[in-house]
Amino acid sequence: MREIRYLEALSEALREEMRRDPRVVVIGEDIRHSLRGMTKGILQEFGPNRIFDTPISEAGFTGLATGAAMAGMRPVVEFQINALLFLAFDQLVDQALKLRYMMGGQGKVPVTYILPASGARPGLAGQHADHPYPLLLHMGMKAAMPSTPRDAKGLFTAALRDDDPVMIFAPAALGGTRGPVPEGDFVIQLGQAEVKRKGNDMTIVAVGPLVPAALKVAEELAGDGISAEVVDPRSLLPIDHETIVGSVRKTGRVVIFDDSNRTCGFAAELAAIIADEAFESLRAPVKRVTRADVPVPFSPPLENYVLPTRDKLLAKCRALAKA
Repeated sequence: MREIRYLEALSEALREEMRRDPRVVVIGEDIRHSLRGMTKGILQEFGPNRIFDTPISEAGFTGLATGAAMAGMRPVVEFQINALLFLAFDQLVDQALKLRYMMGGQGKVPVTYILPASGARPGLAGQHADHPYPLLLHMGMKAAMPSTPRDAKGLFTAALRDDDPVMIFAPAALGGTRGPVPEGDFVIQLGQAEVKRKGNDMTIVAVGPLVPAALKVAEELAGDGISAEVVDPRSLLPIDHETIVGSVRKTGRVVIFDDSNRTCGFAAELAAIIADEAFESLRAPVKRVTRADVPVPFSPPLENYVLPTRDKLLAKCRALAKA
């Protein structure tokens, strides 16, 4: 199977869907010049009537997309920085996310949002390093965070065909990674986690940009005689309870590795699910490796102290193996 980069997989999914469905349009800042690379060349292929560069007003173009969706289009909105979600929050939550409900199910709001989730990318500092995706999950928005080029194409395609708002968090740190991706129509439905590495002694549930680090930790643990299973949720909402809980029931130990805040974060929700559904199988308490509940510093040593890292995960796993 051919190998392509993560960003190329996203671009391929977008182009294929735009060819398949003329209602798909793209809205956002610097779309025509492709600031991040995902939309490179789409203006030349699809023309100005389907590619809309906007002013720097996240609330404005997010609302524009909602109206276009209600009028029969299928907009794709690209945010350039994930912290800019805060500026669009009312349009996302009170408008796009709730309008179908407010209309008694009589209308659809098929908008796909995509943004470069920061993850543990260095040097972004306090205002650009936020990773606020759990806020949208709290409100009930469908969302996914692919960790491989294959998952990026499959999940993005599923989002583009969904009749509800869907947020795709595409970690910027993974943009240049390469991997096998099927050619042609390829869909991974939301709500499907994947076991990235099988194991028997413990489960590592790793989210988005932290999956590659989790796989390296699993390799190192194997050298210690510890067999670690790595599970990638992929879909943030809906959550695949069966795959995650099934792994924990098999291994009896679990560490959740997630780059969102510890308090009320995604790792906390996964820990609650595991406690509810697999408590009798646990041989040790559920452990989490997350970012601290503070702004991310610019200073590299302080940044490493705040963010979840490979070394922190390795230490947590080794301690858990002895529990």
